[in-house]
Parts: sequence; structure tokens; C-alpha cells
Amino acid sequence: MKPDRHEERAAWAEEPEQEVGAGSGGDTADELMGDRGGTDRFPREAQWESEGGAVPSGDSAEGVVAHETVDYRDRWLRAEAELQNYRRRVQRESDQVRRAAEEAVLVELIAVVDDLERALRVAEEAGAAESWTRGVALVVQRALDYLRRQGVTAMDPLGRTFDPAFHEAVLEMDAPEGSAPGSVLQVVQQGYRRGERSLRAARVVVARRPAGAPTR
Repeated sequence: MKPDRHEERAAWAEEPEQEVGAGSGGDTADELMGDRGGTDRFPREAQWESEGGAVPSGDSAEGVVAHETVDYRDRWLRAEAELQNYRRRVQRESDQVRRAAEEAVLVELIAVVDDLERALRVAEEAGAAESWTRGVALVVQRALDYLRRQGVTAMDPLGRTFDPAFHEAVLEMDAPEGSAPGSVLQVVQQGYRRGERSLRAARVVVARRPAGAPTR
């Protein structure tokens, strides 16, 4: 026989209510909050606690902020210095590449001038028409003017002391009377310089001390 519905309701109402707590096998509010693993804390506070230190407060917190400010400023200054060094290095490399390209073109132009000057000498010796030689001489002069505007000047080492930075010795000869050993006796090929740099070394004949000559 099934129990009456009114009896079931009365039995249910007489059962005592259980409190949520440690004794009832439930979780307390503190335990529930502890399960979050401290995710509601600030990252800096979690780092301090992980390193075994206490979370600073008041004046100590201001000191930490001041220290971090100095650290960030130092890092910024270092990054700025590295950037400036990088910019200077790139500019220097760019200037070197540009100068090398310019000098390569100038050297080729100097070779053309040499060819025209040789052709002009041969034409004059062969008795070529004056109008032709005058035209070639004008082309040579214009090329030399352009080189001069680019800072290129011809070197005249004749009689000067041999300088390996600007001269290339192709032959040595005994120094004649009145010439010092180590001086340039003859210029085989004209040399050119651009500023303080040798653009094309002059090919020269250098005087040497004659055999058996007394040393001074």
C-alpha cells in the first residue's frame, strides 16, 4: 500500500537541515577562494611572493617604483645609443660604397683621357689636320675639367722622393749626377689623386744608389 502524499511531506519537513562546513564534507568560503591559486593577485605581487619576499606597501612600494623607473630609463638610453651607433655605421658604409662607385667611374674616365692624349700626340706627329687635333684637344680638356670639379688632380712626382702610397716603381736606375737615390727620375704613366687618397698611382722610374758609391 502506497503512503499518503501528506505523510511524505511531513516526513520531509521533519528532517534536520545540514550546515555547509568542514564537518559536513563541504567546502568553506576560504577553501573555495584558495582553489583560485591567487589568480586575483597582481603579477608583480605574485613575483615578489614567488621570490620569497613580502609584498611591499607604502614607502617601500614607492622605492620599488623608483627603482624600476631608473631601470627602464637605463634600458631606454642603451637602446637609443645602439640605434645611433647603427645609424652612423649605416651612413659610413653608404658613404664608402658611394665613394668606391664614383672612383671606379673616374678611373675609367682617366683611362679614356690617356687614350685620347696618345691619339692626339700621334696625330700631331703624323701631320693630321689642325681642325681634327683641335677637336680632340677640346674633348680632352673638357674631360680634365670634369675630373677637376670632382676633386681629381694630376700628380707630378718627377724629382720628388718616391712615395709608395702614390707611386708605383716599374724600374730602378743608378742615380745620375745631381739626383738623390730614392727620387723619381721618370714618369711612365701619369698619376691622379682625389683629396688625400691615391686614385691611380703614378708609374715611375726610381733612382738607386750606384754600386760602389760611398754611403753618407
